[in-house]
Amino acid sequence: MKSPRLTYLLLSINTIVLGLCSRRYGAWLPGWLAAYAGDTLWALLVFWLLSLGWPRGTAKSRALAALGFSYLIELSQLYHPAWLEAARHSTLGGLLLGHGFLWSDLLCYTVGVLLGYVAGYWLELKALPPIVTR
Repeated sequence: MKSPRLTYLLLSINTIVLGLCSRRYGAWLPGWLAAYAGDTLWALLVFWLLSLGWPRGTAKSRALAALGFSYLIELSQLYHPAWLEAARHSTLGGLLLGHGFLWSDLLCYTVGVLLGYVAGYWLELKALPPIVTR
């Protein structure tokens, strides 16, 4: 790949497809994978999207930002105003904001961002050309 942004865009699209498939075809997956894949892939997607929008940031800074954002979304699930609940009950709102706080989601987010960090770090070292700043 010649462009870091193109790479992160393709990784984002693949992650979205995998995440939607984990929800749609969860009955055919092992129970633990069906239960945790969606949340793990959601956090991985956050990492890819931050990498897409912030390609000059280090993998570590993008990982910390993705983890912070993911944790904030999960913590927001402890807050239940009517307008936010209405948003969560839509399909897109449910996918983006989730429905209820779970401690296990924080672990899934950590694993997802860690996967992105390792892959992003490897891509920066091996596969992607350096970004030249002027």
